[in-house]
Amino acid sequence: MKLLGLIPIFWLCISVNAQQADLEFRILDKNTNDPLFGATAYIAELNLGSSSDVEGLVVFSDVPDGTYSVSISFLGYETSEVIIEVPQKDIQTIYLEPDEHQLEEVYLQSSRSTRTVKKIPTRIEFIGGEELEEKSMMNSTNISMVLRESTGIQMQQTSLSSGNANIRIQGLDGRYTQILRDGFPLYGGFSSGLSIMQIPPLDLKQFEIIKGSASTLYGGGAIAGLVNLVSKRPEEEPNFEIMFTQTHALGSTANVFYSAKKGKLGLTLYGSGNYQVPYDPEDDGFSNLPKTKTFTLNPKLYYTPDDRTEFWFGINATIDDRIGGDMSSITDGNSEQHQYTEDNLSKRISSQLVYSKQLDSLKSFNVKNSISYFNRELVIPDSRFAGEQWSSFSEINYTFKNDLSDWIVGANLYTSDFDESDQSSLNRDQKDITIGAFAKNIHDFSENWILETGFRIDAAKDWGVFPLPKVSLLYKNGSFSSRIGGGLGYKIPDIFIEEAEFVNFENVQGIDKDLLEAERSFGSNVDFNFQNRLFESIGFSVNQLFYITSIKNGLLLSEEQNGLYSFTNASGSILSEGAETNVKFTYGDFRWFL
Repeated sequence: MKLLGLIPIFWLCISVNAQQADLEFRILDKNTNDPLFGATAYIAELNLGSSSDVEGLVVFSDVPDGTYSVSISFLGYETSEVIIEVPQKDIQTIYLEPDEHQLEEVYLQSSRSTRTVKKIPTRIEFIGGEELEEKSMMNSTNISMVLRESTGIQMQQTSLSSGNANIRIQGLDGRYTQILRDGFPLYGGFSSGLSIMQIPPLDLKQFEIIKGSASTLYGGGAIAGLVNLVSKRPEEEPNFEIMFTQTHALGSTANVFYSAKKGKLGLTLYGSGNYQVPYDPEDDGFSNLPKTKTFTLNPKLYYTPDDRTEFWFGINATIDDRIGGDMSSITDGNSEQHQYTEDNLSKRISSQLVYSKQLDSLKSFNVKNSISYFNRELVIPDSRFAGEQWSSFSEINYTFKNDLSDWIVGANLYTSDFDESDQSSLNRDQKDITIGAFAKNIHDFSENWILETGFRIDAAKDWGVFPLPKVSLLYKNGSFSSRIGGGLGYKIPDIFIEEAEFVNFENVQGIDKDLLEAERSFGSNVDFNFQNRLFESIGFSVNQLFYITSIKNGLLLSEEQNGLYSFTNASGSILSEGAETNVKFTYGDFRWFL
């Protein structure tokens, strides 16, 4: 009788089990048929959620039989509602359409990944949109205004006569900051002179700033950090901008930018001209602003034969002539009392070529190359320094990702060749060749913890081999997040440092590769970020950063008894440490920064 009583219970259990099954479907891009990794699926009736894997597959286990409405969403795509019956006859395929009107997340090129800024362990500051447009209005001649108002960055003027300036990050000299344009190091060595004053902002889409060692990603020179200038790209809707600026200091600037895209071809074209009369507001006979004539032309051509392939090629050309000093000498060409003037004539031209291939939704292949030429002539009374620099940069990289990690591996080659026009016993010509390989991984341990690790090894001719590890960790939980990271860096010595610029390279001897060593560094930083609302209408955020950088073999310029200047390595370490605090309040369209 007990066995007979268990039979109904047994059949009831079988019946209940038969009324549950797995629910599976695949999510693809409607235009490319690529699987969408990380798309979200939600069944409101059962309060169940899941996300797609690398193949675009979503699985709900043990779903009761019935008909359900499933909401499917993914960043950059229109949300879709689909009806699915359980049990299924086969795995259903769901296609999502790109949403052209949805606000895009911020993606940063300098991270070398396709992640948004909120999911990158490396601390990267972003300037774009309205803020960049506002600064362009305030100073359409160069990018100094944009950088001057960023915390932890100082614009150091290296010459009152020419108005030249460079970027100091976290207290370190400008030579330790690497400047990139669209990921290309175009402003290094001799060409770093006057670079800040020769980059107008109107054709730039955004600024990306990494504070602290970034040598693992971009090689030597990024000890203090880097600034990546990202250009505007052509869109389906043509864009035509004209800006004329006139300052009370009698400076006139004209900017023209045009972009358009039609079919497989795209174009951006930027031209700028600036004329500044010598300006002496104190009437002391010495110019505060030099007489300047600058012309810039920057065309780019884009070709996309299909949805997964892109070529683009660009040329950047600048001619800059500036003279500052004694007002009578500048305006009349002579002066009885004062004779000092500083005359800079520079010509810069560079090319950029990029080939990108999206192999599928998880893998891509990229090749890039640039060739740069820079010619500068610096003339002061009884002294002339002139030369030209040819440099090249080539890189190949491969990116791929899986469920939890993003990877990038690659190799690059950097060459630099400086030749002084007037050969002398100072022997200041210099050639450098550096070849490197790198790998970087970003791993999601959970929604709260993300780890980034990287390693580069560079071999620099005549200077040695440099292993460059890096690690960064991100923790985020609701309105609080924190990043901590550190890495090694290095810089090959050259004569183009602030101290040599101060003396206009007069009597500065060349680099002796037999006596000098490359500069090496270690840097680390940690920051804490909190954002919330004080009241319903007032937003509040605070970011606190602490940093430290130590440099060994620092390059020093010393004056000898014979009046010549020579380079030596510092016996101790250069140490820069400090803190940065940023506080922001928002109310409607108003923002207050402290």
